[in-house]
Amino acid sequence: MTVRRTLTAVATAALMALLPTTAQAAESYPGPRPVTGQQIIHDPTVLRLKGGGYVAYSTGGVIGARLSEDGRHWDDAGNAFAEPPAWWYEYNDTGDPWAPDLSYRDGRYWLYYAVSSWGTNHSAIGVAISRTGLPGSWTDHGKVFSSETTDTWNAIDPAVVRADGRLWMSFGSYWSGIRMVELDPRTGKAVRGAEVHHLATRPDEPYAVEGPEIVQHGRHYYLFASYDACCSGVNSTYKIKVGRATDITGPYVDSDGTPMLEGGGDLLLEGHGRYIGTGGQSVFRDRGRDWLAYHYYDAQDEGTPKLGLNPLDWTRDGWPAVRPGRG
Repeated sequence: MTVRRTLTAVATAALMALLPTTAQAAESYPGPRPVTGQQIIHDPTVLRLKGGGYVAYSTGGVIGARLSEDGRHWDDAGNAFAEPPAWWYEYNDTGDPWAPDLSYRDGRYWLYYAVSSWGTNHSAIGVAISRTGLPGSWTDHGKVFSSETTDTWNAIDPAVVRADGRLWMSFGSYWSGIRMVELDPRTGKAVRGAEVHHLATRPDEPYAVEGPEIVQHGRHYYLFASYDACCSGVNSTYKIKVGRATDITGPYVDSDGTPMLEGGGDLLLEGHGRYIGTGGQSVFRDRGRDWLAYHYYDAQDEGTPKLGLNPLDWTRDGWPAVRPGRG
């Protein structure tokens, strides 16, 4: 009987190891796809271009740019813009933009980004448009949405998604967490007087959740967000959590049914091995498969932020799971 139980337990464990699960222990997280060339990046947004090849934009420079033919070797391609648009200086002294979001719709590429200063919610989200998506091709179209110190949200970290024929932008960092507004699909800017929906927060200050990304899979919308602290090299505690909803504006809940507005969220990826502080994520689709792009701080390279790329699979009960980045 003991032998039979043992064999049964071993067989069960072996079977479960082959099945996607909704959560992964830290020691089981797969490493990202090996990449070469310019690996240094922060808050990456990645897209396969219609003309072939890949582009990644990121925090750093005037929206730092990387190009790749195969998604494995990346070259430094300068910046999205030659110089900061003048209006950015209203929000910081250097004109540095943060956390871009790249998408394609209606025959054009749309690049959303944030301008702000560290530790304040005097912030704004802007948008630029391009026919090719390549660095140097962008025309800035100004401010999309903003926040002031009297607001209970922070207008940074934009992410745009279409749902039911409408266009939405999630955003947010600290303050009260993740929010959402509807956009005018013609201008790409916030609908005048649009309601600011609340999607996710933490129970206690400083409400360390930011960098939303929303993806539709099946009948659900999935909210990915970065939790805890970035930007401290190997001392960073960034991790990625996820919840889902049947309505784009929520409520988003985790696999236990806990709302993300009440601190819920399934842990998707956290630091493991040399890959510290995984976050600043985005999701893109390539050849019929979803990919998770993020940055990590390399413990074997003095905490340098680098590009992480992993395929996303979906469990039988409809939750995302990170898979090895060999493909």
